[in-house]
Amino acid sequence: MIEAMIIDDERLARKDLRAVLEKFPQVKITGEAANVAEALTLLRKLRPQVIFLDIEMPEANGFALLEQLETVPQVIFTTAYDTYAIRAFEVNALDYLLKPVTEKRLGESLDRLEIPVIPTPSSYLDIHEKIFVKDGDRCWFVPLSDIRLMESTGNYIKLYFGKHAPLLARSLNSLEPRLDPKHFFRASRKHIVNLGHVQQIHALDNSLLALELADGVRIPLSRRQSILFRELRGI
Repeated sequence: MIEAMIIDDERLARKDLRAVLEKFPQVKITGEAANVAEALTLLRKLRPQVIFLDIEMPEANGFALLEQLETVPQVIFTTAYDTYAIRAFEVNALDYLLKPVTEKRLGESLDRLEIPVIPTPSSYLDIHEKIFVKDGDRCWFVPLSDIRLMESTGNYIKLYFGKHAPLLARSLNSLEPRLDPKHFFRASRKHIVNLGHVQQIHALDNSLLALELADGVRIPLSRRQSILFRELRGI
């Protein structure tokens, strides 16, 4: 079952989309919101796997909503305007549907959904396991233990190990459930840090933290992740 949420300021648009979604029994609509403020509250409570997001809304648009989220579900934009398509894919949207949404296009979007597996200790990759990375003409078999930082960039992950930083054709959200939280920490929407490469922890203003890696790079933690890091590490 795919848990989804509809965010659109037009009641009739939400009703029409819900009607089309009823043709897909694998989708369960867990909530609806008419603006960004409502959406923020419901997203933090319901944590859907995918959101159907309008762009033009009163007070703040759909992009402003995404900028306020620490963890972003998969996003399918539903809008009456075609002018935002490039920006939509710059924020890693799964799809961009023009209203009125048809059953055929909606089905194509749902087929592309990546539904993460609930992680268990047995599903974690071993810290010494090697993963294959190919970037252009170069290839590596790199142990997870050697990767100090994973950085989201578009539809790819940039892996930092040694003096290399190749791209892996996956998303952070798809890889994170396979990473043992004893060794890896989600610092923000863009970064996962290998804790074995953390040399110092810096306290910043407003109770925020930053993790300094062995190469001197500092990775700032979001407010929420700063709190979580303190709780997990007892600091």
